Amino acid sequence: MSFASEAAEKACFWHAEDIGHLELLKAVYVRHVFSRHAHEGYAIGVIEAGTEAFYYRGKLHVAPTGSIVAINPDTVHTGHAAEKSGWAYRMLYPSKDLVLDVSAQGKGGAAELPYFPDPVIRDDDLARRIQKLHRTLETSVSTLERETQFLLVIGQLISRHVRNRFQPKETGRDHRAVIRIKDYIHACSTENISLHQLADLAGLSPYYLTRLFTRIEGLPPHAYLTQVRIGRAKAFIRQGMSLSEVAVAAGFTDQSHFTRHFKRLVGVTPGKFSGT
Repeated sequence: MSFASEAAEKACFWHAEDIGHLELLKAVYVRHVFSRHAHEGYAIGVIEAGTEAFYYRGKLHVAPTGSIVAINPDTVHTGHAAEKSGWAYRMLYPSKDLVLDVSAQGKGGAAELPYFPDPVIRDDDLARRIQKLHRTLETSVSTLERETQFLLVIGQLISRHVRNRFQPKETGRDHRAVIRIKDYIHACSTENISLHQLADLAGLSPYYLTRLFTRIEGLPPHAYLTQVRIGRAKAFIRQGMSLSEVAVAAGFTDQSHFTRHFKRLVGVTPGKFSGT
């Protein structure tokens, strides 16, 4: 992939206030050079195209397309293109507290600040998950989906690639917590439910609840919520409601959002389902 010139450079930076004021960057760089700097928190991301090079802890590291970059807090590093075509990447900058909280939830108690020994990681599955998380935080308005994906992806990154890594703890808790969560989702499916609401209701940590719910139901809470909304939408369509009314009544933010999820789960658009 070639970005041709410095004119091809572009960058978009924003905050996810609902994820602990998480900072995010999506960028294409060709000639830009990051001088020596450090972040108070972590720098975690995926190279989507091209190759980035950076000095870190006394060595030059090269991050090719598809690799994960994981920079520890307060560690000086640089950044520049390793080839003339430049590089494109998606980055997340979670605070120490945010990552430490995920680590503690995974351990089921107090945890040390996670340390990534390798700044360039090859893990194709996790790289795709980080990309998906980044896109979700760019486009999704569902608090539950955003929080769930963040916890799962950062938890997997820690469990797979941190020194003194933890194995997510599972106990013999019964299914009553999951039943309470399902009942709540059904009762409040039109609301913008947060993962912390569900965790408080179940009396579990958000991380453990997500794992438990996914293990028992086969999909995470945000996906279950979408499934419930689509079920309600189908019932409303059968009752003869207009599709614009259905989208609102089922809890979707707009009709395009509704149509996209409906086709993904049902296989046809709402219009085709209704016969209009």
